[in-house]
Amino acid sequence: MTVIYPRKFQNSLGARDMMKHVISDRELHLITLNRYRYSEQRSCKDLTEVIEKLDRQPRELIQDLSRHIADEARHAMWLTDLLIDLGGDLGTPPGISYIDEFDRLVDKNSYDPKTNLEDGLIALLAAMNIGEKRGCEYFSAHIYALKQAPQTEENIKIRETLEKILPEEAGHVRWSTRWLAQIADKSPEHRQKVEQAKQKYGAIEQAAFEAGVDFTAGAELRRVSNLVEIANTMPVWERPKYLMERLPQTLLAPELQFTRIQAAQKAWQRDPQTFIEKFVPIFLNGIQGQKTNTANS
Repeated sequence: MTVIYPRKFQNSLGARDMMKHVISDRELHLITLNRYRYSEQRSCKDLTEVIEKLDRQPRELIQDLSRHIADEARHAMWLTDLLIDLGGDLGTPPGISYIDEFDRLVDKNSYDPKTNLEDGLIALLAAMNIGEKRGCEYFSAHIYALKQAPQTEENIKIRETLEKILPEEAGHVRWSTRWLAQIADKSPEHRQKVEQAKQKYGAIEQAAFEAGVDFTAGAELRRVSNLVEIANTMPVWERPKYLMERLPQTLLAPELQFTRIQAAQKAWQRDPQTFIEKFVPIFLNGIQGQKTNTANS
């Protein structure tokens, strides 16, 4: 089967580049840890809803999902304890939610096991697989960045927490990969369905990820481009409806405008000179400005 991995931001800025910048700013570092906590906590809720929709069958999958929930709850607990020790915030993280954007981009009819059990399971497993791969990529990059940074008590505590979580997240990737392989092996038709789902949810995950980190000039058009890429993974007759339902919010993106205002206000309040010298060029130049800033930091 084809193996789908998360791509770099705009195919240019990698996880290690981003995490090097994140750990150099304590406020941003704590926000990032809180995003991890929020994601792990939210996963418990979402997976519980999946079990309820499955309603008894298949029993082995329900058992596996229950164990998955236990892992995610434990990760959320570890991250909550860490943030309390560090004096970090435990509220809803600021900015555009990766999880909410992922949900907005998903076609709920193809994602719901109640609509069509087998197709729903394939969609669910493909979505989980690519999402967990993104998590592993960033936990790994975060740990790497912390190993290169000064070995302060705080950095060591953060690294040790992430090192406890990463192996279990990698186990979730192997688990969903195994389930998808078992379904694909049933027939050529099943294999085709699995491959299509992996392409589709890979595109959705990439779009959701980029929406959460890209607030620079032109982000609206890049979002539309990502939306078209998602639509192109679908049957031709499904594309117009999918695009028309999501295009207005994608193009207008009110939450994006709010995030820009918040980011600009915070950058100005922290250091007006840095706002002019770094924030404005990054905003205007987009990804190229971010690469330059990362290289100079």
